[in-house]
Amino acid sequence: MNLLRSDIYENFWMALATLRANKLRSILTVVGVVIGVWTVMAIASIISGIDLAVTKEIESFGTRSIILTKYETGIHVGRRSREERMRKDLTYDDAMALRSLPSLELSVPFLDITNSFFGQKLLVSANGKTSSAVNLNGTLPDYERAGIENIAEGRWFNQFENDTNQQVCVVGATVADDFFPFSSPLDQTIKIGNQEFRVLGIFEKREQFGGGSGNNDENNVIYLPYEVARKLKPNAEDVTILAVAKPGHMEEAVDQVTDMMRVRRQVPFDQPNNFGVTTAESAIASFRSITAGVAIAMVVISSVGLMVGGIGVMNIMLVSVTERTREIGTRKAVGARKRDILWQFLIEAMTLTGFGGLVGLLVGWATTLLIRLFVPSYVPIWAPIAGFVASVGIGVIFGLWPAWKAARLDPIEALRYE
Repeated sequence: MNLLRSDIYENFWMALATLRANKLRSILTVVGVVIGVWTVMAIASIISGIDLAVTKEIESFGTRSIILTKYETGIHVGRRSREERMRKDLTYDDAMALRSLPSLELSVPFLDITNSFFGQKLLVSANGKTSSAVNLNGTLPDYERAGIENIAEGRWFNQFENDTNQQVCVVGATVADDFFPFSSPLDQTIKIGNQEFRVLGIFEKREQFGGGSGNNDENNVIYLPYEVARKLKPNAEDVTILAVAKPGHMEEAVDQVTDMMRVRRQVPFDQPNNFGVTTAESAIASFRSITAGVAIAMVVISSVGLMVGGIGVMNIMLVSVTERTREIGTRKAVGARKRDILWQFLIEAMTLTGFGGLVGLLVGWATTLLIRLFVPSYVPIWAPIAGFVASVGIGVIFGLWPAWKAARLDPIEALRYE
């Protein structure tokens, strides 16, 4: 065993000496390996970073939350089917009916009045600034109990203010910063459409993927009492329902909510749901199914670089065997075995691609730091390990034939080679 180990060490140093003697050729040979490993690192860091950020954002809406929508959530491509276009909207009464379910702790409707209002958006204005990009939602005081939005200053509107349709509101951090940059918005008025509303509270700023902008900014929001919002936009129909399951009853709650909504919307027994049911777990699973496809595609692309590098290694090793035919004959003449020659060239190939892998890892780390300036990213522990193992594996696979060819050379013929 010790003798075998010393042979491997000797072959390793011989391989390094050969690579040092042909620096330029060695560098050019491993460019493909460097690109392949760098791609693995970069893509892994981007996908892992985005996955972590999106998972964190989805879970911030509550791991016990069930969101009901008219359409299934997720990416939709092309025109919706006739069945989808004909679906009934969710209603306030649906949310109230769900409150009777024993597995639910809470059920709250949201009326979105952000969209067009007789051809125009509702404008929000205060302190000389006007915007049409603020998200406007009507809801109930019970939403505070969901624990999704935290109040940084002031308070949420109470049941009395909701029942008496008082024109009050709670605003997001972006709204506070945009319309009241030099003072607190508490107890000040903000105009929505043609109506003035008193600001009761300000939400804590939510961290969100990509920072958020315009209608995608979750901090750029104003919540109003439900019926007040309906009066601002009498033809509003875009209702979403948030249901919160009791602790330990998530699966039961999803089943009960689905069954009740199917009954209320008169869905036949043999037909699929005509509404969307989303939980944090299902949203994360859907997102990961998308990123998994992207990851597979990127791995395939990066494998092209590794294959190119492997072919380059095989080519250069075959050339090396030809150039060193007399050296191989000499080694065999003084007692070197086939195994010794095989290991010499195989270790040389592995050293070559392993070096390329290390360079690819270093470039990948630097790229990750650069990517982090634009999108969330981090390098999972498996990425550098997989990259280095792949690079060394390429050396084994593509170096095996040249090494075997060298090991099978006849020493007499090799010594005669000019």
